[in-house]
Amino acid sequence: MHAPVNIRKIVSLTALLSLLLVVLNSIALYIAPQGRVAHWVDWRFLGLTKTQWSDQHILVGLLFLIALCLHIYYNWTPIIAYLKNKARKIKVFTLDFNIALALTVVFTIGAYAEVAPFRWVVDFSEAIKNSVAESQGEPPYGHAQDSALDTFAGKTGLDLADSLSRLKQAGIRMDNPEQTLLEIARQNKITPQNVYEAIQPDEMPAPDSSLPKNPLQGLGKRTLSDICRQFGLDTAAVITILKNRDITATPDSSIRQIADQHGMEPADVYEIIKSE
Repeated sequence: MHAPVNIRKIVSLTALLSLLLVVLNSIALYIAPQGRVAHWVDWRFLGLTKTQWSDQHILVGLLFLIALCLHIYYNWTPIIAYLKNKARKIKVFTLDFNIALALTVVFTIGAYAEVAPFRWVVDFSEAIKNSVAESQGEPPYGHAQDSALDTFAGKTGLDLADSLSRLKQAGIRMDNPEQTLLEIARQNKITPQNVYEAIQPDEMPAPDSSLPKNPLQGLGKRTLSDICRQFGLDTAAVITILKNRDITATPDSSIRQIADQHGMEPADVYEIIKSE
């Protein structure tokens, strides 16, 4: 004979298991590179892509929230007991409650104000993300993997006929030039970056020294040296340009960090560099 179902135990265990998964998802998303890089190099952690981790985080987080609400419902009596003083009267702002509230407020304000040591946690995540981008490479522009091959060739200055020939030589199958790089990559079980590497000519043209008219994809998270490297700019010269506008920056500073330190928006910093 089976033991009767215990709803309270099911709720508590569901909350515990979903919490463990939320923690795992949070770790995965904490170290995951920016979307443009993750999709370009087909980044995976424990076999799952960034999109899969993100989707799972949302759904498992919802399960945890439901279980937590039910857990509070089934444990309402002991929770109320936590709010009672020695006279057994309910007093919301007890010492324990005030400490819990203070911790919550400090972490919330610390995250909003982006001050140390809370900012260190975010900066460490950004450092991990940037290291992946530097080691595995970035797309030439945002959402490049979703561009059709003929469109991609036009935007990157590659000859389409030569690109088709190089794909054939590399044994990469494709149906037509209107296929996106992502579709070609999946068809051949490789990454969009592998497709791009296969169609690059033996001698690449010098980097385009003209910045695009509109701000770059993910501008705020990119470092000054990263942008200068992509467009063939002299990093020291750009830093001097900014210094002449009373804007201090280092090669490793992200555009958002530079902007925040001077009460600006990342697009404003970009326009200053572009205008010079």
